[in-house]
Amino acid sequence: MRNLLLVAALIGIGGWFLKPHGFNSYGPGVLAPEAPIQREVGVSGNGLEREGYAISALASFKGKARVLAREDYHFGRETELSPTDLVLGWGPMSDESVLADIDISQRGRFYFWHVDAFPIPRREIERNSANMHFIPANPLVAGVLDDVGPGDLIEFDGYLVKIRADDGWRWQSSLTRDDTGNGACELIWLRDIRIL
Repeated sequence: MRNLLLVAALIGIGGWFLKPHGFNSYGPGVLAPEAPIQREVGVSGNGLEREGYAISALASFKGKARVLAREDYHFGRETELSPTDLVLGWGPMSDESVLADIDISQRGRFYFWHVDAFPIPRREIERNSANMHFIPANPLVAGVLDDVGPGDLIEFDGYLVKIRADDGWRWQSSLTRDDTGNGACELIWLRDIRIL
């Protein structure tokens, strides 16, 4: 009996770490027509806390988007703050008929895509999708984020932030959806997230 309980516990722990996220299908059509909304914040946007880090809000950031890929991280300094990256798409990059012709992957906190033939212009892919690093504001938000999978349609609300540690380490969000490459990812203090 003890061995059966041990096996069940190990399967449960393995399932938690290796949680499969299949691609949720809604059929063709644009599901999230607008880009995320970014607005300036005043002093009230500061005061975000995480032990050992000074976190400052650069802009409020919210939107509705399609989850194109998900990667969970278990090692590295960034993981202390942000264990999950989501590639999000909006506009044509939330349309399954477009996504069917684009291979999307993540590794090392970067988002990669590949096409054999462009279903939409390159710049439309770049301007309507982004890799986003999420810092859950509390355990409730972290629990919802854990349930988000590829293909899901989500609404989120938070802040684009910059982070500084006492030893000089820094991490800062992009403030535009038009950039690509190193430094182009959004770093988000996630206050709320809903799967639609």
